[in-house]
Amino acid sequence: MNVKKIRIQRTEADMQEAVSGANTPPIVGDGRVDENPGLGISARIDRLPASGHLWMLVVLISLGGFFEVYDVIFTGYIAPGMVRSGLFQVTTHAFFGFTGIAMFIAATFAGLFVGTFAFGWLPDRYGRRSVFTISLLWYSVCAAIMAFQNTAESAAVWRFLTGIGVGIEIVTIDSYITELVPQHMRGRAMAVNQMVMFTAAPAAAILSYYLVPTTLWGIDGWRIVVLTGSLGAVVVWLIRRAVPESPRWLAGHGKADKSDAIVSHIEALVERESGTLLSPPLRTVAQPTHRRSSFSDLLRPPYRSRLLMLLVFNFCQAIGYYGFANWVPTLLIGQGIAVTKSLLYSFVIAFALPIGSMLTIFVADRVQRKTLIVAGALVVIVTGIAFAQARSVPMLIALGALISLAGQAISVCYHAYQAELFPTAVRCRASGFVYSASRFGAMTSGFVIAALLRDLGVAGVFAGITASMIAVVVSIGVFGPKTNGQRLEDLNR
Repeated sequence: MNVKKIRIQRTEADMQEAVSGANTPPIVGDGRVDENPGLGISARIDRLPASGHLWMLVVLISLGGFFEVYDVIFTGYIAPGMVRSGLFQVTTHAFFGFTGIAMFIAATFAGLFVGTFAFGWLPDRYGRRSVFTISLLWYSVCAAIMAFQNTAESAAVWRFLTGIGVGIEIVTIDSYITELVPQHMRGRAMAVNQMVMFTAAPAAAILSYYLVPTTLWGIDGWRIVVLTGSLGAVVVWLIRRAVPESPRWLAGHGKADKSDAIVSHIEALVERESGTLLSPPLRTVAQPTHRRSSFSDLLRPPYRSRLLMLLVFNFCQAIGYYGFANWVPTLLIGQGIAVTKSLLYSFVIAFALPIGSMLTIFVADRVQRKTLIVAGALVVIVTGIAFAQARSVPMLIALGALISLAGQAISVCYHAYQAELFPTAVRCRASGFVYSASRFGAMTSGFVIAALLRDLGVAGVFAGITASMIAVVVSIGVFGPKTNGQRLEDLNR
């Protein structure tokens, strides 16, 4: 007997139990009625098995994030081309020189900071899906305009505006995926997300390798690299229209019917794939009736300490992560590698980024995420010190790849980790607030790394990265809670 026939034979009572919490408030263990519809929706999602349909949703959302990474990663790769065309200088005498490449990097992360800090609340109010769509189009338009600027000042301004759209997008992605998948696959889903997104790193690297040193159709190669990302984002926007709104968000905003319809559709597809009926969701523990949360809720325990911990972590990890990622070609040049070859070797190193995400899939839900973050930071410290001393090309490539692998493990885990630590009603707002510290740290890193490189060389750069990663180890290792295997609602009571 096939699944469709079995479903028809279900009694009305069985159907009510299977979709408990959607349109009818679920009954909890002591017989009380739970008035929070979001709990029933969450229970239904959390009992879903990992399926092809769920993975497809993760990949579609991640395709939008591909261009967030592409945009951030090519910052370092197009830098030599921008200098070659006379638009920017490598370093300036002033710490905050407006014509140096550090200003271009700073404008990127200043925009990301504004996007996450000032506009992180938008997905909480207007929904994950709509804000994600708008932010992707915003990025496409601003990036295209930036590609045709001819002064350092105008390029920096449009780079800043591009960063705003990207900043909103990445905060939305983290919450979107966290809320669409069951708790037992959150780590793996974020690892797949990061793997898809960070295939943009070698893509940006290889395009830069071929295009940055050249002029095509009278256009500087670096401009074509920027335009490619702008056009690709429009294509992805068309693809991702198949992704539904977050059911958890809908349930929390009084749209239980729409939430139920989306989850019911997912349940039907999962049952069809597996050929078996889903088990009834676990009965939920009664909670207070939903009310709209505000930022002030995050200033009370346990969220206050989580905010402080993640602010320190995000600021320091950004200096360590982007202090290397955005400066790979320049650091290789500092170690005696020619400009053209530095771009080729950077392309090889960039392959470690999606590979790092792929490897993390196997441990993301088995090992505590905070443990993986700490381990990754320690690897960056050791390999970074070795990179500063290395001179042979094979050793530089191997150590650069290890730094990228470890940095990517950190990225996979903390994107899932910080989204888990806050309630659905303010998840994007909270994630945006703490993530803005990462954007500020990355913005600062451009000037810090440029100054360290100028005064202390590559060894000085990695001394700064080491100090940042020690702060990461302490903040997460000492103060971070455990999250693996716990329901979002249990983490945020």
